[in-house]
Amino acid sequence: MRILILLLLLMFSGEAAAVPIPLRGVVEGFYGTPWTFEDRADIIDFCRQNNLNSYIYAPKDDPYHREQWRKSYPAEKLDEMRALVAVAKKARVRFIFAVSPGLDIDYKSDDDFNAMIRKLDAMYQLGVRDFAIFFDDIKDKDGKAQAQFLNRIQKNLRGRYKDVAPLITVPTEYFYLDMVKGDKIKSYTRDFAENLDPRIVVLYTGRGVVCDGITDKELAEVNKIFGREVGVWWNYPVNDYPLTPDGERNVKLALGAIEKLPTAKMTAIFFNPMGQVQLSKISLATGAIYANNPAAYDETQAWNKVLNEQFGALAPAMKIFAEHSRHMENSWAKVGAPDAIEFAAEAHNLIYDMGKKTFVDFTPLKRKIVEMEVAAEFLLKNLPQKYLAECQPQLEQLQRIARADKIALESLESGRLDPKLKILREEITANEKQAIISEESARKFIDDVIKFFDEQDKSSRKKK
Repeated sequence: MRILILLLLLMFSGEAAAVPIPLRGVVEGFYGTPWTFEDRADIIDFCRQNNLNSYIYAPKDDPYHREQWRKSYPAEKLDEMRALVAVAKKARVRFIFAVSPGLDIDYKSDDDFNAMIRKLDAMYQLGVRDFAIFFDDIKDKDGKAQAQFLNRIQKNLRGRYKDVAPLITVPTEYFYLDMVKGDKIKSYTRDFAENLDPRIVVLYTGRGVVCDGITDKELAEVNKIFGREVGVWWNYPVNDYPLTPDGERNVKLALGAIEKLPTAKMTAIFFNPMGQVQLSKISLATGAIYANNPAAYDETQAWNKVLNEQFGALAPAMKIFAEHSRHMENSWAKVGAPDAIEFAAEAHNLIYDMGKKTFVDFTPLKRKIVEMEVAAEFLLKNLPQKYLAECQPQLEQLQRIARADKIALESLESGRLDPKLKILREEITANEKQAIISEESARKFIDDVIKFFDEQDKSSRKKK
């Protein structure tokens, strides 16, 4: 009776009970230096605290995960894995062990099948009950052979071990625009989907590898292709891809909220973090809020809540820093809220107004520049070392940009370009190999001011 009354109250109050995504957690799936045991134990405890129930072990640059997948882990690594599985069990977080054999596997080879079984059996003996086999980022595209290999592995494992969960996989065509050509499903994806055991969980990344959200409609299209509810491998806040033409990596931090993900029912969501484990927790914690109640999720509210909980008295300064480091974009990737939207709008409008209005108010932008400079200085002095070790270059770069922005604004006020601005820009550019931040907002303002005065000079010379 009490339960019925509670349900009626919820119905009439217009509130729906939270419906968490069944499998929800973190996939250590990035390129670059893998996390340490301490990092992984820390993130598993983070999952426990935030009601995330899964962690996938899949570091791309662990040689025994990918390049040398057939080889057994050395004894010391097995001991470390055993300890990590115990940590996960105590935290009631599912430890999902993944292998990525696609670089050189022969799907029809009994030797390779047996090598995979030996690998997974060794993990079973350590206490692992959840397994994944990934085929992402490889050239081979034999969908039927991959599916049959997965089916064979699943049949073997679940035939011998009644407590093993269904496999999880990522296909080679793992984003929507790679699955289709025009309005037709490509042959690899069709063969993979048609031959794969319906109990195996398929993860995909959205329309692209790194994309600006997934709609309910887009999710439904992929569900239809695979004939099951697919899960999502979400590539934010991961930062292991280049943002600059020279291919530099890990130089910008993704400190925004998870956003623009489906409210429709899905089977799984895994967030791929940065190598910077502590700062990944900003985004991951918002992802946990989303994953536990997608229908009620508000990214701005979640982001503010997480910053306050994680940083306490440092939260106001941290919010300013994080606002300038949310958006990730290159020629094929786009994700995350725009950096420092209000700053960018104020800067754009100010330059637009120059020469067009008799009175230009410099105060709002001046205030934002001061706030940015003060926040960077404050955090450099007061952030705990575990955070500072992951973001010192970015904070120092924000400091440089703030100083240059100040001179840029003073140049606009005086009507004359201060020569120091170009010198400071050169210094900022030189440091972009170590740290990128606010490239379309506070950093862009420097370029825009220099361009404004250059165009004025050109116009003056033409008149002469």
